[in-house]
Amino acid sequence: MSTAQSPSSASTRLRSPAVIIATVLLAVGVAAVQTSTTNAVLRGVMVLVLVPCAVIDFERRIIPNRITGPAAVLALALGLALDPAGEPQRLLWAAVAGGFLLLAALANPAGMGMGDVKLLGVMGLYLGRPVIVALLCALVASVFTGIVIARRRGVREARKTALPLGPYLALGGVIAALLGDPLIHAYLHHV
Repeated sequence: MSTAQSPSSASTRLRSPAVIIATVLLAVGVAAVQTSTTNAVLRGVMVLVLVPCAVIDFERRIIPNRITGPAAVLALALGLALDPAGEPQRLLWAAVAGGFLLLAALANPAGMGMGDVKLLGVMGLYLGRPVIVALLCALVASVFTGIVIARRRGVREARKTALPLGPYLALGGVIAALLGDPLIHAYLHHV
């Protein structure tokens, strides 16, 4: 008997009232702590993109283009409407972060999908420079999970365990939206 989730079960889970309410509350919470209207809108909307991507990637091991494509267009439109002077920087950080994962995906195509690359690029369009905090948090959390799996099942089994990166990127994105700017400021001014 197969234990894989059907596409409709992921869709049903995304539409459950609890997931919808939690996602909206998280988005509102992220938006509420921002210091500018631009960041409040961009980062709140980003949360609305990250949660479905994380759930779908966790269940189906795919990050759909039908989410990341429109999310990228929306990020560009919102960024240009709210802060046109900041858009070049957000584009640069999207390219830097997405390019980093692209190199990793090209080096080991079996280890990472292009959906992860696209999602991180989209996150850069919403976050700007704090996307680096998101990437770092995602990588640390995924490595920590790998260590936990290795300790419980052994290194050989851990190497066979495929972990979807999307949920870790989503976690990193939320952390970066909440703490990315202060962390970068502290690093740049106290190092």
